[in-house]
Amino acid sequence: MGIFTKKLGIDLGTANTLVYLPGKGVVLNEPSVVAVSMQDNKILAIGADAKEMIGKTPDSIVAYRPMKDGVIADYRVTEAMLRYFITKALGKWHLWKPDVMVSVPAGVTSTERRAVVEAAIKAGAKNAYVVKEPILAAIGAGIPIYESKGHMVVDIGGGTTDVAVISLGGIVASTSVKVAGNKIDQAIADYIKKTFNLAIGDKTAELVKIKIGAAIPLEEEFVMTIKGRDYIQGLPRTAQVSTNEIVKAIDRELHQMVKAIKDVLQETPPELASDIIDQGIIMTGGSSQLRNLPDLVFRKTGVKAKLAEDALYCVAKGTGIALEHLDTYKKTIISKR
Repeated sequence: MGIFTKKLGIDLGTANTLVYLPGKGVVLNEPSVVAVSMQDNKILAIGADAKEMIGKTPDSIVAYRPMKDGVIADYRVTEAMLRYFITKALGKWHLWKPDVMVSVPAGVTSTERRAVVEAAIKAGAKNAYVVKEPILAAIGAGIPIYESKGHMVVDIGGGTTDVAVISLGGIVASTSVKVAGNKIDQAIADYIKKTFNLAIGDKTAELVKIKIGAAIPLEEEFVMTIKGRDYIQGLPRTAQVSTNEIVKAIDRELHQMVKAIKDVLQETPPELASDIIDQGIIMTGGSSQLRNLPDLVFRKTGVKAKLAEDALYCVAKGTGIALEHLDTYKKTIISKR
């Protein structure tokens, strides 16, 4: 390790990408979106600038997400996106190539994993490491993953919900379902279409989720006025929507998320299951911040669940900690090149 080797952790998510600099913290949090022009397939904008264009682009410009369900769907675009994020995080003048650690979903295949390593190296990394997301989320949430105790982590992001039981630094049982923040937004938009004949965009749906959404019905509901386009007249119109309507609207999605947790609990060896009952379930990731979600998990599984501190940043923090202690985490880290 030369004194000049910069280290960089990247939480490469379906919805957002976070970049973590050890000693500095999260230095960048931008949408995983790239705007491409149709005519010549050129990349026009990346990250926040590209997200601004979603739903507002002329036909010749397409804003799209190169990560689908947490894995690389478009290799070239992902590489360009990584290069942009690495350069932006380190500033233009970095002379030395950084060591980069990237998070991958637990269910990732070895081919998909190689694609991430390749993309990072091509995007300017000296060494690239990949670690499974639940492990990083656990490290970032402050769980001592090397104990011979079972810990359950539920990481709910934009594209995937990852559930894993970790003991002695490894994943004992896990599953990954493609139901998370994005699917919840979609369900909200569908509900509003069906109920009010109103078309709303992804951004509005996400706003509804954050402002008034919840995982279980509330006695004191929140109400929100939404603006959209009337399906029949094609004109802009507003409607009022309240929390418990949203709870109903996203019922299917919540059910699938809870089912994933139950499935993993059912595969967990009894000794570790008893640890989990003692420790509780740790919830990380942006979408785990949905109101009362830990409550719902407790009601449906009987195991108490709690939101990790800085839930949104757990995976990113985990990459930073793992990079600073590469030797400690050797056995969980996959592949250098």
